[in-house]
Amino acid sequence: MHVKKNIGIINALIRITAGLTLLSWYTAKLARRPWRRHGYFFIILLAANQVAEGIVRYCPITDLAKKGWAGGFDRKMKEWRETISRNFGKEREGGREESADEGL
Repeated sequence: MHVKKNIGIINALIRITAGLTLLSWYTAKLARRPWRRHGYFFIILLAANQVAEGIVRYCPITDLAKKGWAGGFDRKMKEWRETISRNFGKEREGGREESADEGL
Protein backbone atom coordinates (compact mmCIF):
# COMPACT_ATOMS: atom_id res chain seq x y z
CA MET A 1 0.00 0.00 0.00
CA HIS A 2 1.39 3.36 -1.04
CA VAL A 3 0.66 6.28 1.29
CA LYS A 4 1.00 9.79 -0.08
CA LYS A 5 2.89 12.25 2.13
CA ASN A 6 0.58 14.96 3.41
CA ILE A 7 2.75 16.95 5.85
CA GLY A 8 5.76 19.08 5.06
CA ILE A 9 9.34 18.63 6.20
CA ILE A 10 9.18 21.38 8.84
CA ASN A 11 5.96 19.93 10.24
CA ALA A 12 7.57 16.47 10.30
CA LEU A 13 10.64 17.77 12.16
CA ILE A 14 8.43 19.52 14.71
CA ARG A 15 6.41 16.33 15.23
CA ILE A 16 9.55 14.24 15.69
CA THR A 17 11.10 16.73 18.12
CA ALA A 18 7.95 17.21 20.18
CA GLY A 19 7.17 13.50 20.14
CA LEU A 20 10.64 12.47 21.31
CA THR A 21 10.58 15.16 24.00
CA LEU A 22 7.23 14.00 25.37
CA LEU A 23 8.23 10.37 25.00
CA SER A 24 11.41 10.77 27.04
CA TRP A 25 9.77 13.07 29.61
CA TYR A 26 6.84 10.78 30.35
CA THR A 27 8.97 7.64 30.25
CA ALA A 28 11.09 9.21 32.99
CA LYS A 29 7.95 10.12 34.94
CA LEU A 30 6.68 6.57 34.54
CA ALA A 31 9.97 5.22 35.94
CA ARG A 32 9.65 7.47 38.99
CA ARG A 33 5.93 6.84 39.64
CA PRO A 34 4.93 3.46 38.21
CA TRP A 35 1.60 3.41 40.09
CA ARG A 36 0.33 6.24 37.85
CA ARG A 37 0.95 4.28 34.68
CA HIS A 38 -2.43 4.69 32.99
CA GLY A 39 -2.23 8.44 32.36
CA TYR A 40 1.45 8.32 31.51
CA PHE A 41 1.03 5.34 29.23
CA PHE A 42 -1.64 7.13 27.19
CA ILE A 43 0.61 10.17 26.66
CA ILE A 44 3.54 7.90 25.77
CA LEU A 45 1.38 6.28 23.07
CA LEU A 46 0.38 9.68 21.69
CA ALA A 47 4.02 10.83 21.66
CA ALA A 48 5.12 7.66 19.87
CA ASN A 49 2.36 8.24 17.33
CA GLN A 50 3.64 11.78 16.69
CA VAL A 51 7.17 10.46 16.13
CA ALA A 52 5.87 7.85 13.68
CA GLU A 53 3.83 10.46 11.80
CA GLY A 54 6.90 12.67 11.53
CA ILE A 55 9.06 9.84 10.21
CA VAL A 56 6.64 8.66 7.52
CA ARG A 57 5.33 12.21 6.88
CA TYR A 58 1.73 11.06 6.84
CA CYS A 59 -0.96 12.11 9.30
CA PRO A 60 -4.34 10.35 9.05
CA ILE A 61 -6.12 13.18 10.89
CA THR A 62 -4.79 15.74 8.40
CA ASP A 63 -5.80 13.48 5.54
CA LEU A 64 -9.29 13.05 6.94
CA ALA A 65 -9.65 16.79 7.53
CA LYS A 66 -8.60 17.63 3.99
CA LYS A 67 -10.73 14.98 2.27
CA GLY A 68 -13.57 13.85 4.46
CA TRP A 69 -14.54 16.42 7.06
CA ALA A 70 -14.42 19.55 4.93
CA GLY A 71 -16.77 18.48 2.16
CA GLY A 72 -19.13 16.43 4.27
CA PHE A 73 -19.37 18.90 7.13
CA ASP A 74 -19.94 21.91 4.87
CA ARG A 75 -22.64 20.06 2.95
CA LYS A 76 -24.42 19.00 6.16
CA MET A 77 -24.27 22.54 7.57
CA LYS A 78 -25.74 23.95 4.36
CA GLU A 79 -28.59 21.39 4.46
CA TRP A 80 -29.20 22.17 8.15
CA ARG A 81 -29.36 25.93 7.50
CA GLU A 82 -31.80 25.42 4.61
CA THR A 83 -34.02 23.17 6.73
CA ILE A 84 -34.04 25.61 9.64
CA SER A 85 -34.81 28.58 7.41
CA ARG A 86 -37.60 26.66 5.64
CA ASN A 87 -39.18 25.51 8.90
CA PHE A 88 -38.77 28.87 10.60
CA GLY A 89 -40.32 30.61 7.60
CA LYS A 90 -43.37 28.30 7.69
CA GLU A 91 -43.88 28.91 11.41
CA ARG A 92 -43.74 32.67 10.93
CA GLU A 93 -46.23 32.61 8.05
CA GLY A 94 -48.73 30.19 9.64
CA GLY A 95 -48.57 31.29 13.24
CA ARG A 96 -48.74 34.58 14.97
CA GLU A 97 -45.87 36.99 14.59
CA GLU A 98 -44.12 38.20 17.69
CA SER A 99 -43.60 41.89 18.17
CA ALA A 100 -40.64 43.49 19.86
CA ASP A 101 -42.64 45.06 22.72
CA GLU A 102 -44.99 42.15 23.33
CA GLY A 103 -43.19 41.10 26.52
CA LEU A 104 -43.49 44.54 28.16
